[in-house]
Amino acid sequence: MQFTSEQRLDDGVLEREFTLGEIPGTLWTPGSAPAPLVLMAHNNGLPKADPRLVARARYTAARGYAVATIDAAGCGDRPRSAADEQTRAELRRAMRAGEPVDEIFESLIGPLVDNAVPEWRTSLDALLELPGIRGPVGYSGGWTALGVRLAVVEPRIAAAGFFAGGYVPRAQREEARQVTIPLLFLLQWDDEGNPRQRALDLFDAFGSKEKTLHANPGGHTGTPWFELEDGCRFLDRHLK
Repeated sequence: MQFTSEQRLDDGVLEREFTLGEIPGTLWTPGSAPAPLVLMAHNNGLPKADPRLVARARYTAARGYAVATIDAAGCGDRPRSAADEQTRAELRRAMRAGEPVDEIFESLIGPLVDNAVPEWRTSLDALLELPGIRGPVGYSGGWTALGVRLAVVEPRIAAAGFFAGGYVPRAQREEARQVTIPLLFLLQWDDEGNPRQRALDLFDAFGSKEKTLHANPGGHTGTPWFELEDGCRFLDRHLK
């Protein structure tokens, strides 16, 4: 892991950009150490510099956590295959035409998850070797499909917060039954792009004995800010 830049922010959080081979990432650490690690994933192809993710990461780091995110394969500014670009174009066309898009999402999101998981696990290995960062590890982010797979294959993740705003492929809906760590699941009740019943069915499928659903009125990007504070309290219970 090589750090390429760093700056101390007004809230005392240290923000550092890094590269790990071809993987670009950002790490936020608090002034206190050692700090539990939280992996914060953005939704599908969005960049790690997405303002909503950065705001969540800075807030969480100020609460005493090391927070890391990466641009996995096919995300952010990293190259996308011609097949992926063709699928995205077909998705945009179908959405404009009001046509069913589930099968297009399946062909796009499934491979993204398959390619992203090894890079997230490689990043986790390197992050836990850094001084001042420790386990247990939490997961927080809008990319629920990725989080489900990581929760199944990565025993170092002890708790997860999911946002029910993105498409979750059928494979991850089945894998949800294998997820047993404590969960906090956020649902926007009026999310125009995410059928409510599908999100409720996913919550029901999780195998966790401790799982909590927070539902708020509003559309996709309308999650209330206080949910971030509640999310940190959830992490406090399981990571500190």
